[in-house]
Order: sequence, then structure tokens, then C-alpha cells
Amino acid sequence: MSVPGAIRLLPDGHPETGMGPSDLMKRENFTTEATSELIHTFYTSPDGRVTSGVWECSPAREEFERYGVDEFMTVLAGSVTITAKDGTAQTFRPGDSFVIGADFAGVWENTETLRKFWMIYEPPA
Repeated sequence: MSVPGAIRLLPDGHPETGMGPSDLMKRENFTTEATSELIHTFYTSPDGRVTSGVWECSPAREEFERYGVDEFMTVLAGSVTITAKDGTAQTFRPGDSFVIGADFAGVWENTETLRKFWMIYEPPA
């Protein structure tokens, strides 16, 4: 997608269609009966390595040996706790911005339904 100017990221997704279903989180990782996951991608770079959008996910927990992408995020609603392999935990809430590097190993846990803006860079293999 070529971008002639700035793209506004909207917290509810596309202004007409909103957000659509997402399957980034495995079903077994949800921690409550709620298993809702929605996404809208606002931008993809011509080479496909950079994407940006909004994502929402019910409470869930996932362990990573390697995160795999560099990701910048801003929490819009809910909260997420990121725990590194050494046990260091940080919780992010609405208004907080943070980055996870591709080599991150640890646990991602949405402690309540999380909505975030994201921008991902996928490094070459």
C-alpha cells in the first residue's frame, strides 16, 4: 500500500467496517471463557516487513522462546503483563507505550481484554 501522507490509526479500526476476526492467539492460550480476538491493519510497507494497526484480545497467556518480530505498542484499553525469562515483570495499561524486540523470551499475558495500537518490523530471516 503506497501512502501519500499520514495514516491515522483509529482505536476502533476501519471507520466503516471496524475490526475483523484475528487468529494470532491460539485457542488454548485464552485464560477465560471469552475468546474474542479482533484486528485491523492500517498499513503494510511495500516489502511487507512493516505493518501497523489495532488489535484487541480477551485475557490470554502465551510463552515465547523468541518473539520473532520487533514491535512497538501503545495500550488503548485493558492491560498486559510482560515477564522476561529472568522473572522481571512489567505491566502496561492505557496510555503506556513499549517495545518488544524480536529476541524477547518470556511470557505475554493479557490480564484483562487488551486493545493496542501496534507497529511491527519483521526482520529478514
